[in-house]
Amino acid sequence: MNWKNAFARVPSLRTAKDGLLIPHTPLRNIDDLRTFLDFVHIKFCLLKPFQEIRNYPAVDARDLLPSFEPFLTEFPALPGFSMVALNRTLDYFNEVFQFDLLHTCRDPDQTVQGEICVLEHSLQKKNAECFLRHLPREQREAFKSDTTDIQVSDIDCYSLLIHYLSHMDRAHVLSLDRDGQYYLSGIYASLPSDLDTELKRFGIKARKFHPNDNRLYEKNREFVYQFLMELYGYPISSERKTSAAIFSRRLHKMGERFLIKVLGQSDRTITSIFSTDAGRPYPQVEKIALVPVETRGMDVVSTLERGGYFVDAKKRIVILRVVYRQHKFDANNVRQDRALSVSRQEIVHPLTGEVCTAINLIKDSYSMSLKLNDIVRGEFTGRVVFKGNEVVENTESHEKRLKFLHSWLTKHQRRMIGYSDEFYRDIVRVLDGYLNNPDVRDELSGLHDLLQEVSSNYSYIQQARKIRQIEELKDRLHKGKKISYRHMLQLTTDLMADLRFEATTYFDTLIRKAIYFSETILNDRYLIRSYIQPREDQLTDNGLQIRKLYRRLVSLVDELKAIRKTRTDA
Repeated sequence: MNWKNAFARVPSLRTAKDGLLIPHTPLRNIDDLRTFLDFVHIKFCLLKPFQEIRNYPAVDARDLLPSFEPFLTEFPALPGFSMVALNRTLDYFNEVFQFDLLHTCRDPDQTVQGEICVLEHSLQKKNAECFLRHLPREQREAFKSDTTDIQVSDIDCYSLLIHYLSHMDRAHVLSLDRDGQYYLSGIYASLPSDLDTELKRFGIKARKFHPNDNRLYEKNREFVYQFLMELYGYPISSERKTSAAIFSRRLHKMGERFLIKVLGQSDRTITSIFSTDAGRPYPQVEKIALVPVETRGMDVVSTLERGGYFVDAKKRIVILRVVYRQHKFDANNVRQDRALSVSRQEIVHPLTGEVCTAINLIKDSYSMSLKLNDIVRGEFTGRVVFKGNEVVENTESHEKRLKFLHSWLTKHQRRMIGYSDEFYRDIVRVLDGYLNNPDVRDELSGLHDLLQEVSSNYSYIQQARKIRQIEELKDRLHKGKKISYRHMLQLTTDLMADLRFEATTYFDTLIRKAIYFSETILNDRYLIRSYIQPREDQLTDNGLQIRKLYRRLVSLVDELKAIRKTRTDA
């Protein structure tokens, strides 16, 4: 498919010369603006470079799964931009960020005097001069030629201008004019990031920091920083992305209706952060990228081919939009580092803009299992970022395989903790088959420290899966089904009895969580009122069994507390 034809059949758009996209009607609603910008950015910032640049680095679908990893490779030939749109007119002096203002005849502060064409020409010249000040020298003549006799602030010209906007260092701004229509109202914007204040405030609220406690701050700072950034769709990375995340947090707190979009030359992914209904603690996060379809079945490929969803059928490239759901920090959750999870996946049709939500590209547990098999066999040919600072290519050596496993287990840790027993058994079979393989024992022993780190990650997942069962049991849930109080107590005491015997090998944080969840069960008001407070002669046989199990759980919790105290004192 030629990129110039992209979205030619979208009802809300009309396609002009050279494939430029123009909205059919004036854009007055920020949701309509977001839809229009998605189409423009996909077409001119993803599809155009995909077809024009040889070996375009398509995004591995795995990279769109939280937690996100920093991208250490920059692709300077690719476009990159950041932008903010406000659902109101601008108040230039009182705005909370700096930018160069562009004008239109419908500016809120613009007084129309004399001939409208004279004013239009004056503003056109002024806007063009503003652009030229911030464009690279080699683009200035082309800009002058492309923008002759057009008003660059007009939203109809945005498709043309995105080529130039995507080569500017700073953000551009869109807002409403006095008639309630969106226009390009500013360029060269700096999105302020009061990172220090936000990080410390968030860490104190999450009880990861205490005022003036340097040791605790040093210990937990990276965790808090990572969690805070991921809430807004990013790893700890560039200043552009940090500013976008923290500024969106500020705008949301101020009650603004806004849209922030960023495309990085490293991640090749368009990230949108935008306000939603009042009352939500965080703005919505979405990502769009060109990804290859990797699947075990031809039915998925056939469905996409029949529907015309492939941008490149030979390479099986599709436009994938991922919508995320944020999670409040909970120190007692087994997966406490989970700030973001996938809410919805949409494959966008390159001609009509329609979306297919029936296909799971990034959470396919079977394909994940196959990739894990490829890693331990040395047949995986992708790349990972090891510990955030080392790019590892392929899995040809055992050292590289262990580094891949370390990254793989770290990234998918919280997903593996929650996966079904059936899928987890496949993971265990693959990992045990490699880490305990006598044929490679001598080679792995020479990588002792790395092997220990991988084994530690694996052990944490194994232990956390057991603790997560207790976490679910406190809500009387077992394998997704509601169970009785007696069944809940029976399963909990069995798990806690096993934990008591294995406590010396368990991570302390997991023991603490097991105690917390068990005490939550013991403090259940209905359980105490119905089965603990009444006299024995008032209880049925079932009630007596529940009381017996309750007392057993009290004893196990006390024993585990004593073991934990002994370990802490030692």
